[in-house]
Amino acid sequence: MADSTPTTAGERWLSHAAILALGTFAVGTDTFVIAGLLPDISRSLEISLATAGQLVGVFSLAYALLSPVLAALTATWSRRRVLVTALCVFAVGNIATALAPTYGLTLASRLLAAAGAAMFTPNAGAAAAAVAGSERRGRALAVVTLGLSSSLALGAPLGTAIGNAFGWQATMWFVAALALAVAPAIGLRLPDVRPGAAVGLRQRLAPLSDRRVLRVLLVTWLTFTAIYLPYTYISAVFAPATGGNGNRVALLLLVLGLAGTVGNLMAGRLADRHGPRRVVIGATVGLTVVFLAMVPGRNHFASAIAVVAITGASAWSMTAPQQSRIMALSPAGAEALGVSLNAAVTFLAIASASLIGAIGLSTFHSAVSLPLIAAVSAAMAALLTWRSDRSERQRGTGAGEAAHNAADSSVR
Repeated sequence: MADSTPTTAGERWLSHAAILALGTFAVGTDTFVIAGLLPDISRSLEISLATAGQLVGVFSLAYALLSPVLAALTATWSRRRVLVTALCVFAVGNIATALAPTYGLTLASRLLAAAGAAMFTPNAGAAAAAVAGSERRGRALAVVTLGLSSSLALGAPLGTAIGNAFGWQATMWFVAALALAVAPAIGLRLPDVRPGAAVGLRQRLAPLSDRRVLRVLLVTWLTFTAIYLPYTYISAVFAPATGGNGNRVALLLLVLGLAGTVGNLMAGRLADRHGPRRVVIGATVGLTVVFLAMVPGRNHFASAIAVVAITGASAWSMTAPQQSRIMALSPAGAEALGVSLNAAVTFLAIASASLIGAIGLSTFHSAVSLPLIAAVSAAMAALLTWRSDRSERQRGTGAGEAAHNAADSSVR
């Protein structure tokens, strides 16, 4: 960071990361709230609930496909410019959703909102890491990810309440307003983080040819497929404990989000102290155990609360360390692309969980199969991370520090 390193990395990095977390809070609220608004959307647009559900699938798939593409296309832009542009595109997409008179236009508007989200979240993590420096990278990523976990605990319930009171379009206006409120703060406060050096397309896409990166991405896919299997079908998985009571399901979601917030913050500090790989191993082993415990724990509400709390803490312990691993393996100038690939795989995992869960329910005719499938997937992720070869840990860390030295020198 040249001569500004002591000030920015020592004291001001937290305020910059907090501003970026407000942006991820807006993006996360939009991501999680749609599911709760589907019945209202279905009635308003005169479509079936299944058809309305495609709004969630289209958003996730568009995010997954656009995230690495947009990262490559904007690789020469300053991170500040990318982030402000992303929030503006995201806001316009949500305004278009609120105003769309037909299902087709609503679907198209979700593509636009997804494009803005796909630009923002990976670049927010990369910018926070660059501003904080390599020694604080895990904590900076955890703060940015805090916006996502808190959007699950607070943003989605608040957005759902607004939708229930004033109509689902009001929720879209609310999310757009959040994004437009954060954009000026980022434009005025965030340092102008620029790529350390001009790189060609081949170098930007280098992470895709690195087996170590592909292995990390596979761990992301396995883990988040496992996480979203019981989450997507949480009402079915915990039906014996909730008795179909919507308030009890809402309480489980609240506990999941609050525990996830705690787990996320702890993971960032642990990743800086012990290394992200060890945190990932601990989180995936924890998920394996808790998914197995979910089978007997789903029968009583008290045990369901405990199981969900541990699940939330373990699940959100994955995000920041996995981002850190990807950044450490990415060459200088390609960090944002690496993070965007990880984000893309996460959203592919969400879609995979929905499909695998539907197959599991139709095949075994019982929701108890879902946590068992999730346990197998999490165990495979733990084993794959544990068996990651020594070269990843040694050369990856070196690459990450070199990348961040280059990034630090470009913050002005």
